Amino acid sequence: MRFETTVQRPVEASGIGLHSGVPVHIRITPAPVSTGVVFLRSDLDYFPIPASWRHVARVSYATSLMRQGVLVSTTEHLLSVFYSVGIDNVYVEIDNLEVPILDGSGLPFVDLIREAGIRHYRRKRKYLRIRRPVMVEDRGKRISILPADSFRLTCDIHWDHPLVGTQGLEMEGTPERYAAEIAPARTFGFDYELDKMRDMGLIRGASLENAVCFTRDTVLNPEGLRFPDECCRHKALDLIGDLALLGKPLLGHVIAERAGHAMHAALVARIMSDPTLYEILTFDQLACRVTQALVS
Repeated sequence: MRFETTVQRPVEASGIGLHSGVPVHIRITPAPVSTGVVFLRSDLDYFPIPASWRHVARVSYATSLMRQGVLVSTTEHLLSVFYSVGIDNVYVEIDNLEVPILDGSGLPFVDLIREAGIRHYRRKRKYLRIRRPVMVEDRGKRISILPADSFRLTCDIHWDHPLVGTQGLEMEGTPERYAAEIAPARTFGFDYELDKMRDMGLIRGASLENAVCFTRDTVLNPEGLRFPDECCRHKALDLIGDLALLGKPLLGHVIAERAGHAMHAALVARIMSDPTLYEILTFDQLACRVTQALVS
């Protein structure tokens, strides 16, 4: 994609927060060039919170952003969709502290963007290209990015559960593949962990309408799984949403091995703390380099 984008027209959605259980309404509206994604707390005089790694506040069971004490949480699904369908600039008006979970996947947000349409500006889009390998690891979990001229993703997960086990995927990050293969994957959990999570103040809005719930040997949802490896696909969705906090579309091969929100955030912070790890270039500059490499 050569030029920056926004949405053609405003779109809206209502639901509840997965962890807070509070009712919430969002309105997605066009934003000028080079604005990025900005959350506006409409219940607090439209206080702005840019979707940036600089404002990451909590990264345990969801990714929360905070600016001057004002919070917006569970941002990863919506940011994942913006990133993957190619929305660069947008305002997200939100009247409570948590993005609505809707059906637990990114698909309702994809449908919203399709309804809104995409407008292309004349400002050239800038990409963040990884120049040399970077990695974060901790206790058998690891996430790394290797140099590449496109966005590629390899994701592996493991849960000691008969319907999950070890799962993996590898894909080239295109809007079409994302919408078909990643966006429909829902958030998930296990019934034997529910009480513990609720005691922690989490999943107060969770239900079988917005999450997959596993017992020790089956799935409680009457419709079952959308994909045999839905859990891995959803982890990829979360990962993309957290990488969106870089603020620019990424060129690199991301390899995640049992990583979660905290490790995603650590990788983003590691990249942005060292400008020698990346370069900023336009689509035309990238295309010129690729052509020169093919000729030589």
